[in-house]
Formats: sequence, C-alpha cells, structure tokens
Amino acid sequence: MKTYKLLSIVILLFAGSQSTAQVKSSDLLPHKPVNWTEKQLIQPSALAAIMANNKIQKPVIFNMGVVEDIPGAVRIGAASDEKNIQILKEKLKALPKNTQVVVYCGCCPYDKCPNIRPAFQALISSGFINGKVLNLPTNIKTDWINKGFPYTK
Repeated sequence: MKTYKLLSIVILLFAGSQSTAQVKSSDLLPHKPVNWTEKQLIQPSALAAIMANNKIQKPVIFNMGVVEDIPGAVRIGAASDEKNIQILKEKLKALPKNTQVVVYCGCCPYDKCPNIRPAFQALISSGFINGKVLNLPTNIKTDWINKGFPYTK
C-alpha cells in the first residue's frame, strides 16, 4: 500500500512538472499574478498623508491608466499601449534612480488590469529603487475617491 501511494505521488509530481514545462508565453493570460512585493505597495492613506504634508518631499506620481488624476500626477495613459511605456521610460530617464516614484491605474481590479504590471515593470527595469504601486486593488473610485482622497477629473 505504501509503495502504491509513493508511486502515485511521483506520477503526479512528474505529470505536473511536464504540464508546466509545456506552457508557452503566448498561452499566458494578461491577468497574471501580482508581481510586486508588499514593501513595493503604498497605501492610499499613506500617499494622501504625504501629499498633504508640505514639509516632506513628494513622490513623482504617474497615472498609467484612463482614470481620474491624483493631484500632481503626470498622466501617461494606458500602459497596455507600448508607446505609453516608452513615454514613461523617457520621463524616468530624467529622474535620479533613488527618487520615490508611484505608479497607479485603478481602471479595474488588479487581477484584470492591463496597465499596472507593464508600468511597474518599466519602473523597476529602469533601476528605480524606491518604485511603488499605489494600492488600488478594486479601482480608483472604491479605493481612493470614495475614501475622500483628492482627485481631479
């Protein structure tokens, strides 16, 4: 009986590794798992507090979607469009690598958003050590506007 269980586990592990190895990048869905760490998120309340404090340096904020702007944010546009990623990269070239940079979208839940991952990837691949994603897991309306944080249309 023990041998049968062990053999079953080995077969399952082998089958699982084989199916994973056969996945092609073209088969992947656009809503892949979140690829930032908890440390790379900034909470809406924390960003709003930073923005309201005139005694501390403000982060550079990029709006990478087609949503309302947070005051002071630079609107780039949908990061799912490669030309907007190039615009972001050009703007990042003008900043020191230790600048705190926040990217956000907020068009839809993060697990479906076509914009936030490409924007964050561009930020990190450009060498920014203080890159953050504004934590808007549902959308900008729910996670920012409905909480009373400032925005412009």
